[in-house]
Amino acid sequence: MSENPYTIVIPARYASSRFPGKALHPLNGQPMILHTVTRARESQAAEIIVATDDQRIVQVCEQAGVDVQMTDMSHPSGTDRIAEVARVRHWEPNRLVVGLQGDEPATDASHLDMLANNLSLMSEADMATLCMVIGQFDDYTNPHRVKVVRDHRDMALYFSRASIPARRDAQPQGGQSAAEYPLSYLHIGLYAYRCQYLLDYHALEACKLETEEQLEQLRVLYHGGKIHVGEVVASTARGVDHPDDVPVLEALLAQRFAVP
Repeated sequence: MSENPYTIVIPARYASSRFPGKALHPLNGQPMILHTVTRARESQAAEIIVATDDQRIVQVCEQAGVDVQMTDMSHPSGTDRIAEVARVRHWEPNRLVVGLQGDEPATDASHLDMLANNLSLMSEADMATLCMVIGQFDDYTNPHRVKVVRDHRDMALYFSRASIPARRDAQPQGGQSAAEYPLSYLHIGLYAYRCQYLLDYHALEACKLETEEQLEQLRVLYHGGKIHVGEVVASTARGVDHPDDVPVLEALLAQRFAVP
């Protein structure tokens, strides 16, 4: 067990505009949500809960012996869904909670432990997340790959889909090697929360930056919250956003993890 006991909550809704029912879609013969639960079970978390809005997901989880909480269908984000679990279960304010999206079945369990530990050590932080150095120019320029900049204490200054930081004197055609663009960091979308801040976040008004970038973590920064950003060397995490992602994830799971 970890020196800093924590809880993992896995938000998993059924509806998805690009991939309806993806939480139950089979990957190598097993529903995706159960692969994600397996990643969580490989961690040192003291408790693992799936938070869903659909009885079909409830049934699959209960049959597999997974603790599952039915939540409201109207939540706009996974963070809001996790906050409902904290509220319904009356968790103490200082409890550490790590959110693991249900469509991230290839997440490294050690990164979940790292998140909880980082947050426990940074008493001034409300949340914690992770990043890694960008090593490919395409990732630096890709708007689907979120970038983050940090201060000297590894606290987030800003998250963006834009290429940040930007080098003022960049070549007109842009660089193609790591030496030709600034040292920059790719955001890894995992979060740890202090339970009280989960409840506070739910009450915060969405801000224009969040709406423009479609990044919910900007609401935290806008309202003065502190997010610690730890650095990892690499990450196997990859989300399932579309049916075309399925073969890629199946190959990754077979290569990286023991699968049925």
